[in-house]
Amino acid sequence: MPEPRNHPDEAMEPAGGTGASMGLGQDEARSLEKPLPGQPGPPGPPEQPVVDKPRSLWSDAWRDLRRNPVFLLSAVVIVFLVVIAIRPQLIADGNPLSCDLANSQKGSSPGHPFGFDNQGCDVYTRVVYGARASVTVGICATVGAALLGSLLGGLAGYFGRWPDAVLSRVSDIFFGIPIVLGGLVFLSVITNSTVWPVVGFIVLLGWPQIGRIARGAVITAKHNDYVQAARALGAGNGRILLRHIAPNAVAPVIVVATIALGTYIALEATLSYLGVGLKPPTVSWGIDISQASTQIRNAPHMLLWPAGALSVTVLAFIMLGDAVRDALDPKLR
Repeated sequence: MPEPRNHPDEAMEPAGGTGASMGLGQDEARSLEKPLPGQPGPPGPPEQPVVDKPRSLWSDAWRDLRRNPVFLLSAVVIVFLVVIAIRPQLIADGNPLSCDLANSQKGSSPGHPFGFDNQGCDVYTRVVYGARASVTVGICATVGAALLGSLLGGLAGYFGRWPDAVLSRVSDIFFGIPIVLGGLVFLSVITNSTVWPVVGFIVLLGWPQIGRIARGAVITAKHNDYVQAARALGAGNGRILLRHIAPNAVAPVIVVATIALGTYIALEATLSYLGVGLKPPTVSWGIDISQASTQIRNAPHMLLWPAGALSVTVLAFIMLGDAVRDALDPKLR
């Protein structure tokens, strides 16, 4: 009788048997699944369209500002002014109060490109140091007027009724005061030569304008649906004002405050020119312009340089305000 095949070698399938055919079929199937170069692959699930994340008003405004050459130019000038206001020693190593009458009204000379004034002081050094007073008054007065006006105007616009009526009548009183005449009356009795009395006066007469802008913005924002929804969910007045109304009503205030900053710098120079603003030994462009106005024929350089620095500074801040207004106002897009 024939012996049974029990050897493992004999039990294995030959190379060309069924197992090899199955392995070959699987390899062919995998190769068929791979698309050839230049051929589209098998149809799959449709790709979801990429949806851009919605941008806020502030992100759109910043994008527009970065592309605005007016904003870039004014920002460079303002940054330069702020730097020299903080550290005037970076570009002027002299003392603005060090004067020599022997150099009175002399013109440009080596080391003194702007010449000398009546007292023999270096005009270049005084122009550089004068930026500190003007920039300090402009920024501090703007921040103070914006904070006070936004607070009073926002509360009046949100609560209405008698707070709104009181604010309207008080702002009407301040609007009726001529700002230069008010400065002559208010500052003439103050002997302090620092910038703070001038800052306080500008804040006192500057907040009603920003207060009215803030009041109108809050009245518009408080009728929106998201404010009504927050109130229906039980949010208090403080939360609604800080979390929902203030972020959406602050844009007009920023625009007005930025434009007003240049006006406040010009106002400080005007009051100093009239003798009721900053007083010596404080270095100010308005003081230098006042002292040089009587010598414009004999030494025009005394008036040219401080007046030019003042004009460039005011123009830079006004240009910055216009650029910010164009970026934050959706109607101008």
